[in-house]
Amino acid sequence: MAEVKEEKDNTWIIVGVCIAAIILLVVLLKKDETRHLESGAVAELQAETFKNIEKRHTSNVSTEAQKAGK
Repeated sequence: MAEVKEEKDNTWIIVGVCIAAIILLVVLLKKDETRHLESGAVAELQAETFKNIEKRHTSNVSTEAQKAGK
């Protein structure tokens, strides 16, 4: 009788390699995404924005003479 040769099932190996590749891709993309935070440009932009907001709030404050209609 002829022997029946069983094929090796590589499904779990393929699934494991796909999961590892996805994890590696996420880590690399996250590293690239946070690179701009290290330069300090975001903090500088935030400081400038808050300064402009504060200037706008203080320019809208009325003095006592303006409130009295003088």
